[in-house]
Amino acid sequence: MKNFKIDIVSDVMCPWCVVGYKNLETALEQLKDEMSADITWHPFELNPDMPIEGQDLNEHLMQKYNLSEEQGDENRKNMFEAGQRAGFTFNFDGKRIMINSFDLHRLLMWAREEGKQTKLKLAFFEAHFTDLKYLNQEEALLDVVEKVGLDKETARGILHSDKYVQDVRQEQDNFKQMGITSVPTFIINDKYALTGGQPSDSFIQALKQISEEEAKQDA
Repeated sequence: MKNFKIDIVSDVMCPWCVVGYKNLETALEQLKDEMSADITWHPFELNPDMPIEGQDLNEHLMQKYNLSEEQGDENRKNMFEAGQRAGFTFNFDGKRIMINSFDLHRLLMWAREEGKQTKLKLAFFEAHFTDLKYLNQEEALLDVVEKVGLDKETARGILHSDKYVQDVRQEQDNFKQMGITSVPTFIINDKYALTGGQPSDSFIQALKQISEEEAKQDA
């Protein structure tokens, strides 16, 4: 049984990060008799300068990428369909906002130590993209933390301290120095990288290829 180390550089605010992960999950499920993976999530901020109150998402995307209303509609359609194929629901019916995700990364760093990092990351994706929760509001954020079985008051203590601030900054700097400028980036066994919301077939092909290459190197 081949076991991979997979590091995912990602932001909760990035829809393609959840699409890519869900497709990786499907690939690993299909390959479960041959291989498994240990997954670690690492921080990336799409909008490090975003103020705490956030910004209406449609307005933000139009400003950042100069999108017309028609292009915005087309984007949402493509994203919804990609989510459906991956087994994830994007909700475009209510008011959606873009926020600064730094505090979410601090909580994810803590969740890694508690063995619940992937669980919390997926819960954040669902809260943000499906349930349209405003994760810049403390109680909404802590409710998600509690939902995955992590201690709410410990999380509150982290939010009101500078705990994990340096850890998040350090990891962000490390990956920036490695040349990672877009997310999601999937780093496999510290050597191979895939970027973007890849379909599950691409992950299957890549994992099989890496497995064969490493078997030859070990021979």
